[in-house]
Amino acid sequence: MADEPIGKERPVGKEERIGNIADDQLSDPQRQAKAAFKAARGIDVHGPFTVALHSPEVMLGCAQLGRYLRYDSVLPPHLSELAIMIVARQWTQNFEWTHHYSHALKAGIGAAMLEQLRRHERPDGMSIEQAIVYDFSIELQRTKGVSDDTYRRALEAFGKPGVVDLTGINGYYAMLAMMMNVARTPTDETPLE
Repeated sequence: MADEPIGKERPVGKEERIGNIADDQLSDPQRQAKAAFKAARGIDVHGPFTVALHSPEVMLGCAQLGRYLRYDSVLPPHLSELAIMIVARQWTQNFEWTHHYSHALKAGIGAAMLEQLRRHERPDGMSIEQAIVYDFSIELQRTKGVSDDTYRRALEAFGKPGVVDLTGINGYYAMLAMMMNVARTPTDETPLE
């Protein structure tokens, strides 16, 4: 049975609302934040960070939290990328879905599993840990909390640090999705309708 999104899909407009800031229009704090991002990540500001750069402290905080959650979380990549893809799908966030798709494949999440997520279906063939991440993330995104049973399963599998990191991944990528959905950040592909 397909998992149906709660409420209506987000309204999609045509015009980008919050775009790039031209280099000659950057304030000193924005210029410094942009340079700090590039120094830390080795790449230019992109995607959600383009939106967040309008508030440099938000962007720097996002970048620091995101670096931990994506690269240093206690959860291995095949679980953290699964959570990221679940959040991207739940928020109908095309940029994050497209950006993380190859990372999810590289982490060992199969294309068939990703297609089922895209269709709002519970994926077949998940490992026990993947099923826990799926149940926790879906429940958290849809009900804004998790049941005692879902919490217990996550706690037994990942410990308290893992529960906190899994919650953090859900919250962080939901925040990025909100920013880009409000900003109408464009992407070349629109696999999520």
